[in-house]
Amino acid sequence: MFVAACVFAQQKVILINQLGYLPQSVKVAVFLSTGEGNTQQFQVFDALNDNLVYEAEVKQVEGTDWGMKTAFRLDFSALTNPGGYYIKLGETRSPAFQIASDVYEGTADFLLNYMRQQRCGYNPYLQDSCHLHDGIIVDHPTKTGQKIDVTGGWHDASDYLQYLTTSANATYQLLYAYEQNPAVFKDEYRKNGESGANGIPDILDEAKWGLDWMVKMNPSAGEMYNQIADDRDHRGYRLPNKDTVRYGLEGTYRPVYFITGKPQGLAEHKNRTTGVSSSAAKYASSFALGAMMMKDHYPEFAKQIAAKATEAYTFALSDLGACQTACNVSPYFYEEANYVDDLELAATTLYQLTGDAYYLTEAKKWGSVENVTPWMSAGFARHYQFYPFVNLGHVKLAEKDENFATYLKQGLTHLYERGKDDPFLNDIPFIWCSNNLVAAAITQARAYEEITGDRSFAEMEAALRDWLFGCNPWGSSMICGLPAGGDNPQMPHSSITKILGETTYGGLVDGPVYNSIFSGLIGIEIQQPDPFDAFNRGKAVYHDDLGDYSSNEPTMDGTASLSYYLSSMEKMGATQQNAYEKDTQGAIRRIQPSEKTIYLVFSAHDKAEGATHILKVLDKKDGKASFFFTGDFLRDNQFQPIIKKVIKDGHYLGAHSDKHLLYCDWTKRDSLLVDRTTFEQDLKENCKALQQYDINSKNANWFLPPYEWYNSATVNWASAMGLRTINFSPGIRSNADYTTPDMANYMSSDKIFKSILQVEEEQSLNGAIMLIHPGTEEKRTDKFYLRLEELIETLQAKGYRFERLP
Repeated sequence: MFVAACVFAQQKVILINQLGYLPQSVKVAVFLSTGEGNTQQFQVFDALNDNLVYEAEVKQVEGTDWGMKTAFRLDFSALTNPGGYYIKLGETRSPAFQIASDVYEGTADFLLNYMRQQRCGYNPYLQDSCHLHDGIIVDHPTKTGQKIDVTGGWHDASDYLQYLTTSANATYQLLYAYEQNPAVFKDEYRKNGESGANGIPDILDEAKWGLDWMVKMNPSAGEMYNQIADDRDHRGYRLPNKDTVRYGLEGTYRPVYFITGKPQGLAEHKNRTTGVSSSAAKYASSFALGAMMMKDHYPEFAKQIAAKATEAYTFALSDLGACQTACNVSPYFYEEANYVDDLELAATTLYQLTGDAYYLTEAKKWGSVENVTPWMSAGFARHYQFYPFVNLGHVKLAEKDENFATYLKQGLTHLYERGKDDPFLNDIPFIWCSNNLVAAAITQARAYEEITGDRSFAEMEAALRDWLFGCNPWGSSMICGLPAGGDNPQMPHSSITKILGETTYGGLVDGPVYNSIFSGLIGIEIQQPDPFDAFNRGKAVYHDDLGDYSSNEPTMDGTASLSYYLSSMEKMGATQQNAYEKDTQGAIRRIQPSEKTIYLVFSAHDKAEGATHILKVLDKKDGKASFFFTGDFLRDNQFQPIIKKVIKDGHYLGAHSDKHLLYCDWTKRDSLLVDRTTFEQDLKENCKALQQYDINSKNANWFLPPYEWYNSATVNWASAMGLRTINFSPGIRSNADYTTPDMANYMSSDKIFKSILQVEEEQSLNGAIMLIHPGTEEKRTDKFYLRLEELIETLQAKGYRFERLP
């Protein structure tokens, strides 16, 4: 939390979206101060060279709700040039951020890290299984006490309860995200959640995990179960594969609650269930959408759940009302009170599946009962009272009936009117899981604009989106581990964090709660000094603290509910960018992989005895290349003729760090060896050295890390400085040309040459980045750069062009 720790101590801050901004998006930062402020102008500077690139007037807004004397909105939407920037207002400076078309790339898939971590049964994160004896039926008129196999699904949050309510919604949200944005999602994991492609997008693998569990929880028509375990689960930190909680049943079996349609609870406390519709309709909608999304990969399974979808909808109509979760030792439960939205979505999706007009009539009937999701109009709700928080039935019907588009607009208008004077345009009710409500609001805003083209809520959508990535009073992203190297939850309320010392990557935390709620909670134990103290004196509080279960606990359904939105933003960005292939850390390793172009890259820090030969070969073969030199190299007089020749011949010249620092551990890549301030200063010094040759961020925005070793944090830091990180394409071993015969990993030039031809034969070299060192140790007499002419001739004969980086 280096940003919060150093900035909040001053009690004034400029808050930004840490991921960055799409070039053509609304871009507004927020300034907050506990003191008076009358500055009228703010400035935006290039992060690499500190040049002023934009300035505008501030917009003063009311900050007293957040305990602030001064609050400004800083709109820089007119700045559209990709690059790295920071904002200044007086002496207050924001962190560096990027404007780029790929800022959301991979974010929707990143959420799946948490979903996999939450798996019950086989858990790929722990590489172990849990709760294999689920469970024993309770509250059934004839089957109470019988065993039932319902192992699977996801744990709800940091506890190990499992609810149909949240799991079915999560399943539908995953399926919906894929339905709307299928091209976005990658295939890097198998169906059991372990690494390895299986020919199926990972988001469908995750949705299938949910659907398989729902099939077990609905073994026959009219027999549905709503929950596994209950609040007796809440007995301290423990990993799921070492769960010691007992429920008074045989061995380690947990209770499985039958849907009765009546108030339910095995002890003194009961919920207020009024029927079966909300749960049964959730089964119906998830099965129906699952049948459509799974048919190409699992045709028989798709037929099975299609039949179950129609059965579930019939059952949902048999006992109208809302089905709530069951409690035991406390009076707390998910208080879902509405059900017509579930019936609307189920009927809409069944119409989509079957084409039967009956379902369309049903969908419109139920959709007209509740025009606006009640929390949006009321501005308040009890815990999960109006769930799901977004009505995707309205969204699907709006494509066919403009009345439903009007309903979507009405809900968004309520949110806008309440929040229009807030610094963050945010008057979401700060009840438990407020971030889930933010996710719902931006989902509705994005869907509404895509359906109607109406951009009336674009600024509010951007503000609520940015809220989740750090443009909030605490300056913290609300998604664990995202962005890498940024300020995001490091101490979420989770046994994973408590016991294993790791954040819950990909998990959306609950989010801030009203101070009035927080002050009345039992069992909150803030365990660290609060760096957010000055900004926790307003209407809502947030702590990145293991002991704050109210604001810092990640939830499975909230996480899944962001899948559609983040994939939509990634798709939007993809329309504005070139085709790149990236590695798992985010570095670009191929450029325009559909074209027969090879990008030769040469890097140097203190050796370049082969550079003159390389430049002669490139000139002879009419090839262009890219050179990356450290600041030390650029300042060394002995290398001046080489540098000038590189520039004169029209080759690319870019940054390779100033002092050739090692950024992260060789064996534990996510362990940083430099902090962000050191990284940024080193890179700026490298760029200062480049400026002496009239090379700047406008004509040199690629960055090759020293040692070609980096992690996702340093890639993000470089992006925020306006530089895109590249690395050599995998399989091409030309980078091993530095090795000497005494090394265990020594590779001869002949072996390197053969590796290149092998890659070309097996997967082509289209768009490949090929790294060669222009200087090596004297002990290596077998210099690979002496084979450069032969290499170029061989590959030119196969139709390849050699170009400098674009």
